[in-house]
Amino acid sequence: MERTHNIGEINESLIGKKVRLCGWVDVTREHGKVIFLDLRDRYSKVQSVIIAKNSDFETVRKLPKESCIAVEGTVNARPKGSENPDLLTGKVEVFINKIEVFNLCPDLPFQLDEKGVNEDIRLKYRFLDLRRQELQKNLFFRHKLIKSFRDYFDKKDFIEIETPMLGKSTPEGARDYVVPSRVNPGKFYALPQSPQLYKQLLMVSGYDRYFQIAKCLRDEDLRADRQPEFTQLDVEMSFVEVEDIYSIVEGAMKHAFKETLGIDLKIPFKRIPYDEAMKKYKSDKPDLRSETKEEYAFCWIVNFPMFEYNKEEKKYDAAHHPFCMPDDITDNMEKNPLQIKAKTYDLVLNGTELLSGSIRIHNPEIQARVFKIIGINKEDAEKKFGFLLKALSYGAPIHGGFAIGLDRLIQILTKAESIREVIAFPKNQSAQDTMSDCPADITERQMKEIHIKLDVPVSSLKKTSEKKESEKESSKIAKKDVKKKK
Repeated sequence: MERTHNIGEINESLIGKKVRLCGWVDVTREHGKVIFLDLRDRYSKVQSVIIAKNSDFETVRKLPKESCIAVEGTVNARPKGSENPDLLTGKVEVFINKIEVFNLCPDLPFQLDEKGVNEDIRLKYRFLDLRRQELQKNLFFRHKLIKSFRDYFDKKDFIEIETPMLGKSTPEGARDYVVPSRVNPGKFYALPQSPQLYKQLLMVSGYDRYFQIAKCLRDEDLRADRQPEFTQLDVEMSFVEVEDIYSIVEGAMKHAFKETLGIDLKIPFKRIPYDEAMKKYKSDKPDLRSETKEEYAFCWIVNFPMFEYNKEEKKYDAAHHPFCMPDDITDNMEKNPLQIKAKTYDLVLNGTELLSGSIRIHNPEIQARVFKIIGINKEDAEKKFGFLLKALSYGAPIHGGFAIGLDRLIQILTKAESIREVIAFPKNQSAQDTMSDCPADITERQMKEIHIKLDVPVSSLKKTSEKKESEKESSKIAKKDVKKKK
């Protein structure tokens, strides 16, 4: 094995024993004929000591920070008074016998402990940025939170089922990312904005308790809490009422907060009708911390309107989405659409919408009526949602569900400035991955294979060129700053 232990395992129980550790050079400090080398991996870091008599002494003197090495040596107790209580390994050190260098590191574009580094530079060198303790802490928390949700839903007899990434383009509120089909010329797949239709189909198929840690993609303008691709905890259940949804969600949150933060949430959460929230707070995402702190203030916003009027297009739209069950299915739905409420609910935490869901329409006739009110005629409905309508006609159960925005939740719980701080490889605010230079051009041959021709406005090409020049300039400035500091 390349290593006998990870660095977090080095403690007093290993004093007097030989170990081989692998990791990155965090810092070196030379004191005459002794060099102290802090070696780091994702578990912790440990102080290692090498003396001038050692043949590897000169090698260690010349090691750049962030070089990847192995250290062989004996674990010793630190001299009294030199212990570091902030480290797992703070009571011991490793007396180095031998060093093996796997890879030297060139000059860094920024120091990993440096504050206020330009985000574009950080994202361009994300593989370095991810070595920072703060980001690693966020990603470990993300893993722990998602695991806690998986454990909870598994105990509640839910089954995790993956749904397709290549599907049909359907009007769900945001723009689709579309993928041309090579084997079906002129046809396109759409990447999922959510697994909404597939999870309803799973209910028709008899899988009465489904969940999924689902990737969703929406081509929309970005902000601090929004990415083109994001992760949802997606859930659907059969034979349920709204109260069942509340119970499951509140139980999941209580379990997750206890497992990850050691916090015992008070449930049930407060419920506020939509009309009351808009009247009292002027928002359907009220921040109730000042009223409650509590540090984490949850509330349900319930009884949303089923429809809203689109003044520009002079038509009715679905306020949430067209698959929500109306609370009134009499002919009043057609006569007075704006009076109809939907069996929908949002969960809000500290002024941020975390969850949205509804009891779904399980009857094809009701679904057709809703489509008609929002201007989707029978022909269009069949074209866009024919497979769902057909499924609903084959003995569909009453069902409902929700989706929790995991990135937003993790951002709040880690107190990160944006969701980019809790995602391993995020896009910047221009929906670009500057590390891999994505999105990127493809070859003429690839274009022909997928039967696509470009028709890009000259202004857009100029804008792209200017962005690339700006990024190059930012990179040059960052490298100059590093040299000046040296």
